[in-house]
Order: sequence, then C-alpha cells, then structure tokens
Amino acid sequence: MTTVLIVDDQPLHRLGLRILLESVDETQVAGEAGNGSEAVRRTAELRPDVVLMDIRMPGMDGIEATRQIVANGNRSRVLVLTTFDLDEYAHAALRAGASGFLLKDARPEELLGGIRAVAAGDAIIAPAMTRRLLDTYAHHLPRSTRDQDHDHAKIHALTDREREILVAIARGWTNPEIAERLHLSESTVKTHVGRVLAKIGARDRVQAVIFAYDIGLASPNPS
Repeated sequence: MTTVLIVDDQPLHRLGLRILLESVDETQVAGEAGNGSEAVRRTAELRPDVVLMDIRMPGMDGIEATRQIVANGNRSRVLVLTTFDLDEYAHAALRAGASGFLLKDARPEELLGGIRAVAAGDAIIAPAMTRRLLDTYAHHLPRSTRDQDHDHAKIHALTDREREILVAIARGWTNPEIAERLHLSESTVKTHVGRVLAKIGARDRVQAVIFAYDIGLASPNPS
C-alpha cells in the first residue's frame, strides 16, 4: 500500500485526486495540504511514501516546499504536477530534489503508474525527456564554486566503468541499451547504476542526469 499526500491549493483538484487514489487498492490518501508550508509540515507529520505536489500555490510554492522536504531528510518522495507551458518550473523542482513530474492532464493510469514508480525509488521521467529539460534550462541555474568542488570530489570516487555508466545515464540510455552498447549483462548494469547513485548521492536517475550536467560530463546538444 502506497500512502500519498495530496498538495494543491484548489479543493476541487484535491477532491478529484483523492477520488482517483481511493478508487484503487494500491494507494491510500494519507492527507491533504493546500499550500507549500502546510505540505512541509504534513509531510513531517504523516511521512507519506509519495507527496503529489502542485507547483503554483500562494505563499510557499511547490518548488520551495520540495526543497525543504528533501532537505529535512524525509523518506517521502516528491512527484510534481505541471503543465506543458511550465517546464522551467518542473526543471527547478527536479533540482530541488523531486523524483520526477507528470503533466496535470496525465491519464489516471499514468498518474497511478507514476506514483508506483516513485514509491519504488524510480524516476518517472523518461531520461530523454529529462535531458531535453536540462538542454533548455540548465543555463538558467548557475552553481557556486563550493557546490562544484563538492561534486568534483564525488566524481573522483567513481571508477572508470562507473563514470562510463553515469555518462550513459546522462545520454538517456536505458539499462538494456547500456548493456547492449557496453557489452555488459543487464544485472551488471543495474549493479553499476546502484553504485553510481550511491556514490554521487543521487536519489534516482533524474538526479544522476542533473549531476552529470552540473559536473560537465554531459552538455546541451552534444555533437
């Protein structure tokens, strides 16, 4: 059973999501929140598996709420809801620590599948889609020298093979594609991916792609 906290400033939107989530046996609504501050507080209280986070809300928005939830060390994973014309907000939410995002008009089965994936520790954004977001918006987000030095220390902890795997993840390759192109078994690839995520401190593949861009292992529109 996956517990979900619904965060949206529109009561009717929350009601619709609650009805959907309560219509299946695999999810349970742990609670609701109408703004970012309440989301941070209720996440700490309820410790849901997944926080279904709207972005645009009065007061503290979903991006800052996501940042605080992740910074507080909660085990809860954040799944952001966005719209086609707000991709820059989705990217900022990923940088804040969200495990992925879905469009608000996603089909019910897509939303439920996304919640399952995030609860299981996966990212629900296709790697290629993440890359397109980074290609478009990475230049808007300068990083401090301290952050860069910290990331360089992490990259030096990777073996040559692990660095190769990280680059493959950043290129949007799936595990089967990595296995085929690097002549490895899928189980070996899965092991390497797990070690890479642990060493760079990434919660999932989305965060690994962001790390690869930040460190310079991937860049927008490579030749």
